[in-house]
Amino acid sequence: MRLLKILIAFSSAFIFISSSGFARDITYIDSVLNPAKLQGSGRLNWWGFHVYDATFYRADTLSSPEFALDIRYQKSFTGTSIANRSAEEMKKIGVSDHQAALWGRELAGILPNIESGQSLTAIYTPKLGTVFYHDGKRIAQISGAEFSKAFFGIWLDPKTSVPKLRNELLGQGCPPPLFNEAC
Repeated sequence: MRLLKILIAFSSAFIFISSSGFARDITYIDSVLNPAKLQGSGRLNWWGFHVYDATFYRADTLSSPEFALDIRYQKSFTGTSIANRSAEEMKKIGVSDHQAALWGRELAGILPNIESGQSLTAIYTPKLGTVFYHDGKRIAQISGAEFSKAFFGIWLDPKTSVPKLRNELLGQGCPPPLFNEAC
């Protein structure tokens, strides 16, 4: 009986330690969205490789204009390669080559290299535009709704190259008002 109690206590402690090791601290998202509410999440796989997990949060209500996209990478990438891919994806949803190149260069100047397990988060508010975080630490801000619409459109625009992920991120909710899409 005593051995059984020890095993139960050990198992409970192991489960607590294991699960708390995977918990994400999103207080920086909560502080902006006051509070953050999960709308949806999904996984990007490319040619069978797990590239990243994405989680989409909305502010207080799902009709609020403020939102956040958190991307937890499972592969390592340079900031420049993320910026270049972002510019290419912006072009696919209708951003001009010239404008996508300008925004791509701006992103290349602010996005850090990412190691597997690290995250990049972008939070949109109408007053600030898009604020970027690397593992919960603020790294940059790009003002303007046009940039924000193009950047978040990579995942949320109806013309996205990842429609399955878009559906997972939106869940049962509507896209943010930034996209002027009927719901």
